[in-house]
Amino acid sequence: MAEYRLAKVASELNRSAQVLAEFLNNSGFQVEPRPTTKISDEMYRALVEEFSADKAAREEANQLKSAKPARAVTPEPAPAPAPAPAPLEPEAPKAEEAPAVEKASVSSAPMQGPKVLGKIEISAKGSKKKSEAQAEPVAAKAAPQKSEAPAEAPKTEPVAPAPEVAATAPAPEVEASATPEPGETDEKVETKFEKLSGPKVLGKINLPTQDRSGVKSLADNARDELREKRKRKRKTVEGEKVAVQERIREQRQQETQKAPAAGAGKAEVTQQAVNRNVQNTMGRMGSAGKTRSQKHKIKQRNKEDRNQQRRERQEREEAESKILKVTEFVTANDLAQLMNQPVTAIISACFTLGLMVSINQRLDAETIQIVADEYGYEIEFVDAESQIIAEEEDEDNPQDLKPRAPIVTVMGHVDHGKTSLLDYVRKENVIAGEAGGITQHIGAYEVTLQDKRKITFLDTPGHEAFTAMRARGAKVTDLAIIVIAADDSVMPQTREAIAHAQAAGVPMVFAINKMDKDGANPDRIREQLAAMNILVEDWGGKFQCQEISAKKGLNIDKLLEKVLLEAEMMELKANPDRNAKGTVIEATQERGRGIVCTMLVQTGTLRVGDHIVAGPYYAKVRALFNERGSNIKEAPPSTPVKMLGFSDTPTAGDIWVEFSEESTAKDVANKRQQLVREQGIRTQRHITLDEIGRRLSVGNFKELKLIVKGDVDGSVEALSDSLLKLSTEEIAVNVIHRGVGQITESDVLLASASDAIIVGFNVRPSAKAKHLAENEEIDIRAYSIIYKAIEEIKSAMEGLLSPEVVEKVIGNVEIREVFKISKVGSIAGCMVTDGVVERGSMIRIIRDGVVIHTGSLSSLKRYKDDVKEVKKGYECGLQIERFNDIEVGDYLEVYKEEEVKRKL
Repeated sequence: MAEYRLAKVASELNRSAQVLAEFLNNSGFQVEPRPTTKISDEMYRALVEEFSADKAAREEANQLKSAKPARAVTPEPAPAPAPAPAPLEPEAPKAEEAPAVEKASVSSAPMQGPKVLGKIEISAKGSKKKSEAQAEPVAAKAAPQKSEAPAEAPKTEPVAPAPEVAATAPAPEVEASATPEPGETDEKVETKFEKLSGPKVLGKINLPTQDRSGVKSLADNARDELREKRKRKRKTVEGEKVAVQERIREQRQQETQKAPAAGAGKAEVTQQAVNRNVQNTMGRMGSAGKTRSQKHKIKQRNKEDRNQQRRERQEREEAESKILKVTEFVTANDLAQLMNQPVTAIISACFTLGLMVSINQRLDAETIQIVADEYGYEIEFVDAESQIIAEEEDEDNPQDLKPRAPIVTVMGHVDHGKTSLLDYVRKENVIAGEAGGITQHIGAYEVTLQDKRKITFLDTPGHEAFTAMRARGAKVTDLAIIVIAADDSVMPQTREAIAHAQAAGVPMVFAINKMDKDGANPDRIREQLAAMNILVEDWGGKFQCQEISAKKGLNIDKLLEKVLLEAEMMELKANPDRNAKGTVIEATQERGRGIVCTMLVQTGTLRVGDHIVAGPYYAKVRALFNERGSNIKEAPPSTPVKMLGFSDTPTAGDIWVEFSEESTAKDVANKRQQLVREQGIRTQRHITLDEIGRRLSVGNFKELKLIVKGDVDGSVEALSDSLLKLSTEEIAVNVIHRGVGQITESDVLLASASDAIIVGFNVRPSAKAKHLAENEEIDIRAYSIIYKAIEEIKSAMEGLLSPEVVEKVIGNVEIREVFKISKVGSIAGCMVTDGVVERGSMIRIIRDGVVIHTGSLSSLKRYKDDVKEVKKGYECGLQIERFNDIEVGDYLEVYKEEEVKRKL
């Protein structure tokens, strides 16, 4: 089912998209009045039926517009008179033209002058002046009129007939010849001679216009060539369709002929089959068995095959040229260059969609796709990072590849012993430096074994907030060690780590830790893994498993042997002699050093002084350090390093690429920064009427604005994502800014302007920022353990929630007597049967099991004294506020309303 864009149909039918949308909505269709809306065939047919007249007018206008305007060719004037080209001459010689004609016609009939003069004025000034000229035959008055008429006649008279001019010219000249002097008549005769030749030349000026009309401009030639090219393409496509159909038909015929031939070996050989084989053999033997017609057919067939191959190749090249690979938010000028179209055409196409764009304005993805469809192009969107990486990637020569160390990621649930395992392998106590005894950063370490073989380890956090870190670790690794505590079970984060490894296609080795503890049950772990369709080798599966104790070092060497065995089977190799490429593991900001970026080199060799780009940031490598802080000059593949040189903090997980030239690296970084800036502007959310309506319907809607600062980018990302997940319908958490480094004055000013709270994770405010925060009364909360930060923010959000009102029944009362007192009302004598009655409590009056009134007590007395409460088993008198319709036997349910703090 074909679909049409509303803007394209509007331009075709010569109507606006708004008018077409209103017509469709009135016709029973549901259509949004947007130029980018797609309509069905049924809607299109309805529009064509309704606006067919407008479509015909549009097509007629297009035909007139495409037709070239014919140049007007002025016909040559009659040989005798020349009044038509006279307006091109100056007025002074025009007055002298009459005496020149006079002298040529003096010898003809001089007595008919007055009548002819009247005829001249008919053509010059109209029928009214003709009657006046005939009514005045006086010669004295005719002379001045005659001198004026020739000067005015050429201005209004288009062309005078030749016989009239010849007949009328003599008479006025007789009268006029008496007044001018002889010298003047000589000059006028010369002027007459020049004027007679003038009109002929002016008539010939029109001749070059005929030749020039046949000359085409460069634009016309280009249009004609484009039109011819399109016609040829149509003919080529139609011919190809016919050729393809014929080729398919021939193949089917050959298949049907081969089918019986396949079974002919089993059947009896016939004379017809023998004759046919003989003919085929003679046909393949050369000219001796071929007639002229057969040779011609073979040549024709070969020629058609070559043409078909050429056409298929042209089709492939044309199809590839019609696919544009662009990044989102390209400018109108860039899109015009890619499509080989003038930028004005792109701007006009956007204008038909209702968009006012300039040359350097960036277009969104939907607009780019619509404009490309108008010109027959297909759009394939790629991000800038993948595009640059694809350009930089070259296939390595297998001879240049050399073995490299495996990259192993240690994953698992929190507090199952991942970092303890690495501590024993590295012989360092890393866990002592982590707050709360849990890993909150992703670390990269290189370990050299006793046989000089190397392994690169990545340690990932196990807390549920660090999902993104575990996913990054699974993507960059070659092998994953899943650590599970033997005294525990397969926990949710363990399942998540296994899912990440399976999604990345990474082999796994399972380490069952804490075998030295009482209650260790490794078989239960294997059983739970089997329930997840993961069978270890001990149970006949393909996954290796090892029981270890990270604290005592039990079976750690066996675990490393299994890891190296898996790595040898993978045959890991890399080319160290090419431009380096890798992944950003972490990024932090240190005093005196600036931005310190932990990176993993995956291929190539990174050296000091190289130019690299990570995300939208450019850096020149100023220094390289290993994980122990020692300065190194270069880093081969599979080496984790800490690098100095970035001016801003790159995002953890970004792929970095080395460039040979500094200018190329800076250009790539600038393009990516423009895309990031544009995406930030386009994705910025503003409050809408729908959102305001939703908040009003909720009632007590509140928004908690936060500014998150942390020591490393990965922790900031994990904390921000965890806080955003706390949002509810009544309270929205909005992280307006997040960054790496200490809390600065700009953060405090931003919090003051937006009424936000600053959350610091393993960072502290500077002295000036702390003083400014005290003056501005900005709340700064500092945390070192992520789950404590999440719990406190959650408690703060619960405090913002409006409390829930709950009714609590505190007593029941039976009315045993009613006393009616004038000017006071009805007083109920009661007995408290259950609970207690308090002054000011809310009550419900129940009669025959039905609530007839809900109100409050206005007074409560025992005997004559006012009391605050009356307990069970005592009598009391009470009065209900603004209600006197009480009877003996009614029951009162006494309750009070309490506010209960709500939980998220």
